Amino acid sequence: MKKIALTALIALMATAMHAQDYYVYVTAESEDEVSIVKFDGKKAETIKNIPVGVWPQEIEGPHGITVDPKGEYWYLSLAHGNPYGKLYKYKTGTDELVGSVELGLFPASMQISPVTGLLYCVNFNLHGDMVPSTVSVVDVESMTELDQITTGAMPHGSRISADGMKHYSVAMMSGELFEIDAFNLNVARKLDLDEASKSLVDHSKMDHSKMDHSKMDHSKMDMKKDEKMDNMDHSKMDHSKMDHSKMDMGDMKHSAFKPTWVSPHPQKNLVYVAGNGSAEILEIDTDTWKATRKFITDKGPYNIDLTPDGKMMVVSYKTAAKTGIWDLETGKEVARLDNSQKVTHGVAISSDSRYAFVSVEGKNADPGMVDIIDLKTLKVVDTAYLGKQAGGIAFWKVED
Repeated sequence: MKKIALTALIALMATAMHAQDYYVYVTAESEDEVSIVKFDGKKAETIKNIPVGVWPQEIEGPHGITVDPKGEYWYLSLAHGNPYGKLYKYKTGTDELVGSVELGLFPASMQISPVTGLLYCVNFNLHGDMVPSTVSVVDVESMTELDQITTGAMPHGSRISADGMKHYSVAMMSGELFEIDAFNLNVARKLDLDEASKSLVDHSKMDHSKMDHSKMDHSKMDMKKDEKMDNMDHSKMDHSKMDHSKMDMGDMKHSAFKPTWVSPHPQKNLVYVAGNGSAEILEIDTDTWKATRKFITDKGPYNIDLTPDGKMMVVSYKTAAKTGIWDLETGKEVARLDNSQKVTHGVAISSDSRYAFVSVEGKNADPGMVDIIDLKTLKVVDTAYLGKQAGGIAFWKVED
């Protein structure tokens, strides 16, 4: 009996010793607050609310948030300004304000390169004209904006490659993926995501049914050409095609794919792009700069995060109020979970690949929430409550 009791006590002590606490920072956009959520493996709770903003009489909209690679500082974009938004720097732990710098119109998501030490923040330009906007590059030591790099209309999803050498973002309205050289600070490549998505669909059709079957319709097509070729071509030129795609003249196309996020793979030369408008995720090979796989999702895929071990992809389905979990090796969705309430937003995954933290905005006067998903059991294990419109979310640390 004594041996059994002693064994049980040792096991209990071992469990206690290995208990870990996880911490994330989350924005409450309609409260002008940033909250710290703590999760001990069983229970999640908001342990601190940090007021942000400088104009008490109006909502300034804390939107994007990131923690530096060393975990010493966290950075916040306040989207609304006069007229420009700002980037703020805070010390982790004490959460004291260290510095700030003005950026562009509606600064949003951001990340810091572990190689250059620079922060790259997209200027979403939510309330501006549908023209190309920019990525701000900031020296976080001096809190100085070094440059603004022009990309596409409504850029979002600012993320750095695993080697720290490339910056990726997407343009929501012009439907493009941009790769910026993190050292030279220029656009190295861009990809039309609407065309990339179509190329995968067309390729599968051509390899199977449509190629052999289209020969039967060839005469039909030629007949139409003979009868109405001039009228068809003329009408297209006068209406949709010519007027709708004058990108060289400053007019942006309206993307059906409508990308909202991009996440690089932690080990492979791949990035994953959320097609919010088309309910799909595209896998892009950055060596060939082509789409290689398509994942059909629930409605409104919005944010993506990958586990640091590279095995899983977690996607927030904003419109469906759900979270999808994908096995990247098989390309299969292994779980689709209901969130605590409507309007799912951001995803952050713990550094040990164990838990996903998902921010949920809610509607109207609903409180914001963070759902914690166990990536082993594929279940929501607990929820923390915070201010209204929970949005940007960043993993901070795990402590034994």
